[in-house]
Amino acid sequence: MKNKRASALWKAGAFVVFLVAIVIVAFTVEIPSVEEIQAAAEGTGVLGAVIFILIYAVLTLTPAPKAVISIAAGLAWGLWIGTLLVLVGAVIGAALSFWIGRLLGREAVEQYTGGKVRAVDEMLQKRGLLSMIALRLIPLIPFTVINYAAGLTAVRVRDYMIGTAVGIIPGTMAFVAVGAYGAELNTGFFIALGALGVLTIGGGIVAARLRKKDAATAAAAGDEDAAKELNAENN
Repeated sequence: MKNKRASALWKAGAFVVFLVAIVIVAFTVEIPSVEEIQAAAEGTGVLGAVIFILIYAVLTLTPAPKAVISIAAGLAWGLWIGTLLVLVGAVIGAALSFWIGRLLGREAVEQYTGGKVRAVDEMLQKRGLLSMIALRLIPLIPFTVINYAAGLTAVRVRDYMIGTAVGIIPGTMAFVAVGAYGAELNTGFFIALGALGVLTIGGGIVAARLRKKDAATAAAAGDEDAAKELNAENN
């Protein structure tokens, strides 16, 4: 038991060091500008698209502002191709972040938090897919934070990946559309801005309803601690 707890602690320490490192990288490494991305798209063709996907996937591991890169993709490749490239890069990066959190941090959560996260784990096991879609629909919640945090929970890999892939489609299209149509300030641009607002409000409502439903279910089952935890999150 002691060896297992020690192993979990070492992994958690490595996870913290990794998180500190990626924050430092995010603030010290210069992100390609919109003009540079556009020039790469025009000059390198398919290779430029592949490089963009890889860069986006790596940036997903850090708290770097990915919305700017998504807008640049729209300017460089247009709405449909830009959206596809961002989605592929985002899903690859989200998978990597999730597994890093799961491999290095999940064991420590289980060993040192006891039943404190039980309500969250149970909710994600029962309604992980819907929960992930709801979280992904809220553009204001940092994408990278959700990735690592999900790895610390008991959410199923299948629910996480499908929920991520589906949930980020509307927001991704909205940001890419800003780049694709923003220079013209036409109908597409204003639709994109409106979509971002709707996603923020709608995703928040869905997430709040899911938490309330789980709190009510826990209360009906007599699990007062779980109900209190979920109600506290809801407030």
